Amino acid sequence: MPKNKGKGGKNIKRGKKIRREIICQGYALVLRICEAKCIDGVTRMCHIRGEMHKKVWISGYGNIILVGLRMDMHNDSKADVIHNYTPD
Repeated sequence: MPKNKGKGGKNIKRGKKIRREIICQGYALVLRICEAKCIDGVTRMCHIRGEMHKKVWISGYGNIILVGLRMDMHNDSKADVIHNYTPD
């Protein structure tokens, strides 16, 4: 029987979660599934958060979403989807 190395079980092998800093929020109009045009006129690629990934569907042209702009100074073309507004 092999000796226990003391590094833990299967959970230790998983990657660490990355926390992104969001500097400001704004509204955007969906152009394609992961692409939206923000109020400032810039078209950004949007990342759907994990808790919204399978519960909220962002499909089609014309949906209004709330996006959080990232703090990364070198890449202003990405944003995170915070909320999807319904037509109501």
